[in-house]
Order: sequence, then C-alpha cells, then structure tokens
Amino acid sequence: MNSLLSSNFLRVIGVVAAFALLVYLSYASLIFGVIDTSWQTAIDAYTHFNGTNEHIVIKEVRVPRVLNALSVGFCLGMAGTLLQSLTRNPVADVELFGLNAGASLFVVFAVTFIGISSLTEFTWISFLGAAVAGCIVYMLGSLGRDGLTPVKLVLAGAAITALASSIRHGMMVLNEKATDEVLFWLSGSVGGRKLEYLDTVFPYMVIAWIAAFALARPIQTLLMGDDVAKGLGQRTLLVKIATGAVIVLLSGCSVAVAGPIGFVGLVTPHLARYLVGIDTRWILLYSGLLGSILLLMADIAARFIAMPAEVPIGVMTALIGIPFFIYVARKGLDKG
Repeated sequence: MNSLLSSNFLRVIGVVAAFALLVYLSYASLIFGVIDTSWQTAIDAYTHFNGTNEHIVIKEVRVPRVLNALSVGFCLGMAGTLLQSLTRNPVADVELFGLNAGASLFVVFAVTFIGISSLTEFTWISFLGAAVAGCIVYMLGSLGRDGLTPVKLVLAGAAITALASSIRHGMMVLNEKATDEVLFWLSGSVGGRKLEYLDTVFPYMVIAWIAAFALARPIQTLLMGDDVAKGLGQRTLLVKIATGAVIVLLSGCSVAVAGPIGFVGLVTPHLARYLVGIDTRWILLYSGLLGSILLLMADIAARFIAMPAEVPIGVMTALIGIPFFIYVARKGLDKG
C-alpha cells in the first residue's frame, strides 16, 4: 500500500498534528487582519467585554469566521471524498459537478422572486438545489451505450454549472435590489457571515458527518465493483442513494453558510489518499481535517493579499484547485 502514514499509529499521530495545525491557524485567524489584536484581547472579549473595536471585531467577525471555516472546510473535504468514491472520478468536486451551482441558483431564485429571509428555509432551499443539480448531472452522465463514465460526468457537470450560472445572472439582472443582497454571498466567503447561519445548519452537518463515517465500510466494498459488492450481499443501490444524500447534505450546508466555494473537495481527497492509503474511513477523516486547514489558510491569505481590501476566498481556493485539476486530469489522460 503506497501511503506516507502506513500504520494506524502514524495515522493517529497525523490526526494530532492536524489538530495542532488547526489550533495554530485558528489563533492566527483570530489575531491577524486589518485590526491586529492579541490572544489576551480575544480572551478579554468574552470575559471582560468593554465595547472596544478590538472586542467587537473578535466577537462579531473573527470568531464566527474561524468556526465557519472549520465547519465548511470539513464538509467540503468529506463531500469531495464521497463524490470521488461514488463516481469513481478523480476530478469530482461539488463545484465541478454542478452541486454548488444548483444550490446557488435555487437560493437566488428564492431571494429574488419569493423574498425568502428565514435561515431555516434558506438551508432547505440549498439542499434542494444541490439535490436537483446532482440528479440531473448523474442522469446526463449515464446517457449513451457505455453508461456512466468519468468524462461524461465532468462534461455534464460543466454544462449544468454553465446553465445554472446563466439563469442565476439573468434573475439578478431582473431584480437589482436582490442583486445587492446575494452578490457578496455568491463570491463565496466565510467572512461577514453571522454565527446564526452556522447555528442553523450545524445539526445537519453533524448528522452528515456521522452518516459519512457509517457509510465508509460499504463504500470501501463498493469500490471493488458493483458485481463484487452484490456478490458480498451489499445492496449497492441503497448505498449509492444514501451516499448521494449525504453529499447533498454536506454541499447544501456549505453553500447555505458560505456560498459556493470550489476545489477544496477536489484537492483534499488526493492529499488524504497519499497520506493514509485506500482505507475510506481514514480518507474521510483526513479529507475533512485537510479541508478545514485549506479553507483557514485560504481565508487568512485572502485578507493580506490585497489589504485593506479582501479577496473572496473562492478566488484563493481556485488559485490552488485549478492547477491541481489540470495536473490530475493530465495524469488521467496519460494513463488512458
């Protein structure tokens, strides 16, 4: 087995190291920015709040930002692993497969024409949009004599993403007032999001995380092929439907909190497989942790690259993800 951390002991050490890095990055995210603070100031904001700019920034901006990045990054990393396993496609990602675009389209439609403002409704609309887009992409990718193939899935995802984006922009042109409400959200960001957004979807995130780990063994069996899995007594269709539902839950939660953020779920599963091998349980855990690390790093970099202005975090993840996508795609073509 080709992996950097080949034994369970080393994998546990890797998890501890990842948690240590997350603590450090969370500290950096809390302390550094346009307004530099200190660890003591962060503690005082909760123990001796006095209404200063530093205390307000920490409580209302920095802490929600850190918690959003940790949760959304974990969701995106796990969603990428599940999607790549389900489709057997090394370039699968919620952004490339149109799930983010579908969720965004439904949210913009709800804000523009229905006037939805409830966070609970906002979340369910994201789930619905991701589910509809995922089903359409899967059906389109299954057309033809050769059935479902990775190339057709990528093409179907690109087509649905382009279509959803065009319709979304058309709706925003028709309603300029709604445009102001959703434009920043559509750029993808963990900043400027109130903690209530995360509070609303966090229970769904936890359910999705637990369900993903529960599906790890069936997915491992499914990766050996449908015929082998059926021979071992697995109900493959049920496993695929359950896995798809968890992917929709993870991507819908991410979009509801932070807007569409791409390429995190593309990069992290490959890094996780390099570190821990082919065990799906460990890949899921490492992908989630690496997703949180990547999103925190991208968020910190987004503050400094054009300070005092701020680059959308989706731009930062794209700068990492697009070269990686090209590398994986070329590697796949070379093998073919």
